[in-house]
Amino acid sequence: MKPNENEKLNEIQEEIDLSVGTAEDVEAVMKKYDRESNTRVWEGKPKAVIRALGILFSCYCIFSTLKGWPTLPEQKLNIFLGLILIIGYLHFPIKKGMSRPNYLPWYDIVLMVVGVIPFFYFAYKANDIIKLSSFVTQDMKMVVLAIVGVLVFMELCRRCVGLPILCVLTALLIYAFYEVRFGKVVYDLFYTASGIMGTPINVCQKYIVIFIIFGAFLERTGISNFFISLANCAAGSSAGGPAKVAVISSALCGMVSGSSVGNTVTTGSVTIPMMKKTGYKPEFAGAVEAAASTGGQIMPPIMGAAAFLMAEYMNVPYAQVALKAILPAMLYFTGIYIAVHLEAKKLGLKGIPRSELPKLSKLLPKIYLLLPLVVLVVLVSAQIRTMQVSAAIAILIAVIVGVINTLINKACGIDEPSEEFTVTKFFDALEAGGKSTITVAVACAMAGLVAGCITTTGLASTLITGIVKISGGQAIVALFLTMICCIVLGMGVPTTANFCIMASTCAPILIDNRIGIIPVAAYFFVFYFGIVADITPPVALAAYAGSAIAKSSPMKTALNATRLAIAAFIVPYIFAFSPVMLFEGVTSPLQVVQIVFTSLFGIFGIAAALNGFLYRRLNIPFRLLLVAGGLCMLHPEPISDVVGIVVVGGICLLQYRAAKKEKASLA
Repeated sequence: MKPNENEKLNEIQEEIDLSVGTAEDVEAVMKKYDRESNTRVWEGKPKAVIRALGILFSCYCIFSTLKGWPTLPEQKLNIFLGLILIIGYLHFPIKKGMSRPNYLPWYDIVLMVVGVIPFFYFAYKANDIIKLSSFVTQDMKMVVLAIVGVLVFMELCRRCVGLPILCVLTALLIYAFYEVRFGKVVYDLFYTASGIMGTPINVCQKYIVIFIIFGAFLERTGISNFFISLANCAAGSSAGGPAKVAVISSALCGMVSGSSVGNTVTTGSVTIPMMKKTGYKPEFAGAVEAAASTGGQIMPPIMGAAAFLMAEYMNVPYAQVALKAILPAMLYFTGIYIAVHLEAKKLGLKGIPRSELPKLSKLLPKIYLLLPLVVLVVLVSAQIRTMQVSAAIAILIAVIVGVINTLINKACGIDEPSEEFTVTKFFDALEAGGKSTITVAVACAMAGLVAGCITTTGLASTLITGIVKISGGQAIVALFLTMICCIVLGMGVPTTANFCIMASTCAPILIDNRIGIIPVAAYFFVFYFGIVADITPPVALAAYAGSAIAKSSPMKTALNATRLAIAAFIVPYIFAFSPVMLFEGVTSPLQVVQIVFTSLFGIFGIAAALNGFLYRRLNIPFRLLLVAGGLCMLHPEPISDVVGIVVVGGICLLQYRAAKKEKASLA
């Protein structure tokens, strides 16, 4: 082959390697794997009507939350559930791939109409139904209404959330009907706060919805671009800079987006092409973005709105939850950052030239974009206003900030459509907030039914006894079994609903005296492992979204993301056994410093072992020793810490000297 032909082939190969998925590619992949992305296609006037309904739904949710109307909880929750059914069936078809525009089949109309009757009827007759108490199930009409309401909601769950949680719920329902009187099960699950109207949907209606709407408004102020530019300033010029930018920007964007998948698509469309251009493999680039975006859900102060849920479940102030989340989140992102750095060194990658990076002096004037976030955190932390009112004020400030940012950009001659806040974007935010609420609310309703089945049957004590028996009372075994449970139940479930499910089903197992994990650590443990389901095969939605943009193998991307996020599989065990990391039982600041240092050093050792590089390539024995040394430091005991420091520190020193000698011989 001629030299010029070789050059041409190399250029073609390079173009292939640097190509990235289009918006259509991402949409196709998400429609294949993510049920939430499989929505109906509306065009023209029907689209305007559906859009108007979404906007009105968001407005109703804000009004209802702020005014506390209706005053009766049963009325408020049933109206909310009925509206969710209407909006849900208008958006989600019976199966994937139904893309016929403006098509709503007759059976969906029937399901929608029949399904809302039980909820609206309950809201209308709430006072009478409450007075009748459990005698309500002696009326066959009321029993039928309850069954229809639950079944129609389960069908909507299948469409927009997925089968894993439905399989669990179905098994529990069968068990409940076998163990307990039929009428009691129906009454508990539909007519009391022990079922579909339980804590999850109550918290969803009261808090989550308004924070989802806040996130939608915040995204339209241009804050995502600001975070990416800020991350570029901080790490863009270092070795493998674009990947480090992805880690930092995704941590910042992810905490407010409330969606691992949404964050991956938003920031990944910018960072993944940059990573590929720098020299990272497509599957690694997609994995970095997916792992970092998923971690955004555990990043304080917002934590994808889960912080407010955790405060409610643990009965502690929001400020404490945000504070307790700091060290675990720091370890998670440090682990990814170290892995990215070592990969860059191994491949000999460089950063982005400083001349191509945004200047910090030009970014600082845009610091006002953070104002809605700052105001929200201050208002809630200082308990100046309730969480709902604080979120509403933050939404108002986000609108003002968006308008100011648009005016400043126009005055400076900056043409940036993504930062332009218009009347259309205002309504887009309301519509997006309403639409995003559907899957969260449906999953929360299912979580309530799961918890209701467990409560009604007394299955909780049976499950706990079973776990204790299988684990032999060993906390480490119980934690491992709970981890598997959380990953399975968390598949494809939105962050906030995910935590509701984990808190209702898995946390009580760990809190039991026979296992002995303190409540705060138990709730954080199940939250972490529910979240990593987004990057853990086989249903790794965030990784699949990253692979769609990177044009890489979805499974390879998911496996790489799991490897990069190894800290998320280790850190929960650390704070389960040593709650000092969560600032629980701290007797001196030295305790915190010690556990942070040893944990960071341990994660460094494990990351280096998994990457196979530390100053130079590592052989198998050294990699095994690094894993062992790293795990020793993650066990909170002085002796194991010393052993780990000696092993990891010794290998670091040996590798450094060998690399230096190798470099000198080549000089």
